[in-house]
Amino acid sequence: MRGKRVKKTTPRQILTAFTAGVFLLSAGLLVRDLVRSASERRANERLAQLAAGEAATASAAPADDGEAEPSERDYLPLVERNGDLSAWLTIPNTMIDYPVMYTPEEPEYYLHRAFDGSYAVSGCLFIGDGSAPDSGHVMIYGHCMRNGTMFGGLEDYADPAYAAAHPEIQYDVIAPDGTYQRHTYEVMAAFYSRVYRTDETGVFRFYYYGDLSEPEVFDSYITQAEEAALYDTGVRAEYGDRLLTLITCDYYANNGRFVLVAREAL
Repeated sequence: MRGKRVKKTTPRQILTAFTAGVFLLSAGLLVRDLVRSASERRANERLAQLAAGEAATASAAPADDGEAEPSERDYLPLVERNGDLSAWLTIPNTMIDYPVMYTPEEPEYYLHRAFDGSYAVSGCLFIGDGSAPDSGHVMIYGHCMRNGTMFGGLEDYADPAYAAAHPEIQYDVIAPDGTYQRHTYEVMAAFYSRVYRTDETGVFRFYYYGDLSEPEVFDSYITQAEEAALYDTGVRAEYGDRLLTLITCDYYANNGRFVLVAREAL
């Protein structure tokens, strides 16, 4: 009695099965990333809602006349959740409305951590090395997320018309008791850059300019930022002005960056 003939698998069938497997795996990873991205976005929206505090009663920091101004934000519940919260960054009429974290011993701690410390692809906005929440030059880093969250929309400032429509940035410095001092900045320069190799010379390594306390260092930073700027905003800075620099990744080049520099409104 003859046994059953075993049908051989052809190379084409193997390739088809492999391709289908890769497709299914890729689709599964894409779905996972979409679900995770949506979850992280909702979590950040809840933080913003909590900070907005429709029923907020916390007081803002005293104004120049010594009298407390009516509160627009209630940061105390968030500070109680996480003491690394140092500031809040808002660009009106955009998606940028996020907490800013500060961990000087490990500046990139929140690179891939959510506000609650759990793993998050989008991470949190954080203050970079050599800078501090209430310093004369605050450098804030954030991921360029494809869904537009974090600094995903920062590159829109490459368009001068967009910059003209969104000229101001609000930056609240938050105290441990939840009170805050609001600073308003005006967009001064937007430019593309990258992280340069150590052997490259004559380049603008903007990321080394956290401390601008020396006049010549301040002037060097401003001059190079203006030279690199994609357009002229008409906003100028002089030594003694407070600056805010926002940095995110950009894929126009290897290790590319998009940078936005702003000066505190006079």
